[in-house]
Amino acid sequence: MAKRMVWMLVLVAALVGSLGFIKYGQVKAAIANGASFAPPPTSVTTVIAQKETWPSTLTVVGTAEAIHGVTVSADLPGTIDKIHFDSGQWVKQGDVLVELDTRQERAQLANVEAQRDLAKINYGRLEQLVKEGVTARSEYDTATANQKATEAQVGEIKAAIARKMIHAPFSGVLGIRQANLGQYLAAGAAIVSLQALNPIYANFGVPQQSAPQMTIGHGVRVSNNGTSIALNGRITALDSVVNEQTRNIQVQATLTNPGNKLRPGMFVEVELPLGKPREVFPLPASAISYAPYGDSVFVVTDLKDPKSGNSYKGVRQQVVKIDGSKGDQVAIVSGLNPGDEIVSAGVFRLRNSAPVLINNKVQPGNDPNPHPQDN
Repeated sequence: MAKRMVWMLVLVAALVGSLGFIKYGQVKAAIANGASFAPPPTSVTTVIAQKETWPSTLTVVGTAEAIHGVTVSADLPGTIDKIHFDSGQWVKQGDVLVELDTRQERAQLANVEAQRDLAKINYGRLEQLVKEGVTARSEYDTATANQKATEAQVGEIKAAIARKMIHAPFSGVLGIRQANLGQYLAAGAAIVSLQALNPIYANFGVPQQSAPQMTIGHGVRVSNNGTSIALNGRITALDSVVNEQTRNIQVQATLTNPGNKLRPGMFVEVELPLGKPREVFPLPASAISYAPYGDSVFVVTDLKDPKSGNSYKGVRQQVVKIDGSKGDQVAIVSGLNPGDEIVSAGVFRLRNSAPVLINNKVQPGNDPNPHPQDN
């Protein structure tokens, strides 16, 4: 019985040892496979770096503003009696836009004019009597004052009637009418906006470091992608202070506005020439890996695996210097050589020496003058 037990223990120990040896081999093989495992290459798109000549310009955002722009309003309260314009109409300086009801003022004017005429008659009569020494000088002085007072009252009422005739203060284009016939207007109530559109201002801010290059007469180009407007103008005014929050200085340019294409309040892009043209490598904005310690791109090159010694196509991270942009493109001024193949999409998945698979069937936007479509 004991002999049988010994043999069974020997068989169990041999079986366990065999299983352990087999498992050890499997684990060792898995470790070896893991050590030699290489991740699959990342699919990317690429673009070839080529030099281009870009003008040295500063592009900023601005706002169109009318040289003359007001909201025409009532000077005195009253009821609208006549309207002499249509919404959106072009008017000349001095054109009558609205007449308020002046029946009460005209009745008062007739009464005061009658008093004035009587005062004139009394003044003339007393003037003759004073010369003849028939009447006292004090009565003559009273008649003189009365005549002047009635003349002043006539002028006051005529001025009130004139103020109820609302004129265009300058030539320009009217907006949408905000008052209706028969409506009572309080003093200062809005009637319609009036804007002088040609020429027109473009107001914009530039960084304080560029302020010395902003001089009166400096040429600018103003555009608006939404309406395909492109106009030329010149700087006509500079603000006397720099904004403490933005450290920008406000600049005003004046430009002709044929066809009144620009409207006050419209967003515009202002392009300011700053110096000589420069050589740059324009790349899609998606090719740049932005970081606090420096911006970089990934250059595709042939690399060698240090373990196996096999060659493969991978990427090398290259620090670059960026100076300006245009549309979809970013200007690289240093860090690249002509002919370098640069990853243009997929950089967020890459690291230095990572293998890549190039697939250029679909490319990211790389247009210096894009025209995005509305969704």
